[in-house]
Amino acid sequence: MSLLVVGTIGIDCIETPTQKRGDQLGGSASYFAYAASFYTKVHLISVVGRDFPSVHRTLLESRNVDLSGLQVLDGQTFRWTGRYHENMIDRDTLKVELNVFGTFDPQVPEHARRAEYVFLANGAPAVQRKVLHQMQRRPKFVAADTMDLWIETARPELEQLFKEVDAIILNDSEARMLTGRRELLRAGLDILELGPRIVIIKKGEHGALVVTQEGHFAVPGFPLEDVVDPTGAGDSFAGGIMGYLAESGDCSPASLRRAVAHGAVVASHTVQDF
Repeated sequence: MSLLVVGTIGIDCIETPTQKRGDQLGGSASYFAYAASFYTKVHLISVVGRDFPSVHRTLLESRNVDLSGLQVLDGQTFRWTGRYHENMIDRDTLKVELNVFGTFDPQVPEHARRAEYVFLANGAPAVQRKVLHQMQRRPKFVAADTMDLWIETARPELEQLFKEVDAIILNDSEARMLTGRRELLRAGLDILELGPRIVIIKKGEHGALVVTQEGHFAVPGFPLEDVVDPTGAGDSFAGGIMGYLAESGDCSPASLRRAVAHGAVVASHTVQDF
């Protein structure tokens, strides 16, 4: 079954303790769509500037990602510059240039409005909801990502979004910020009360905790000898989850367990190279 994603496509400059790379394909929608494309057809909704390298577009097209919802505007593409600490978990954002993404007004092509699986990648809750409201009917499964910025600056809109999705994906520090709870299980239970029926809390190399109305379970991170670049791991994790669910057409608790395991393995491939 088809899967739709809305989020950023960008150009990254990344510095790790051992290497530095510029002009890398980045953005939440890029990582998600590339990962999910190994499972199912993906419709990507985003915006780039005239400077967006054709090689990056070709890469996404090579995975049969539908780019008919990708707007190309006069101006510069979203750019992010970051530096990772020695532990390869913590990072500092050195520079963010929203550029054309700063005025992004998502438009879902008519043929993509029937997608049964929707992922609202990290972005302003108002933009995420606008995409959801363009769908012809309520999708079979909707998941959304968020971050500390929206928890701090757009909490009312974020809580409204929670009522309109099936699953919310966030990391451990964001779950604690949102709820004021130290224990992640209690945080997940509190978030369930805000509306979603599934809460997926990412814990980096330690995997993820999944809290549902039926119970909870944990999935370990896939063990690796070397981590080269952690950028996009969370979006690839989500891509593996949603791609598996869309391909199977099964959203049962058992299928969700398998999907989260797939997400962990997909993310492990992402972090092994730039």
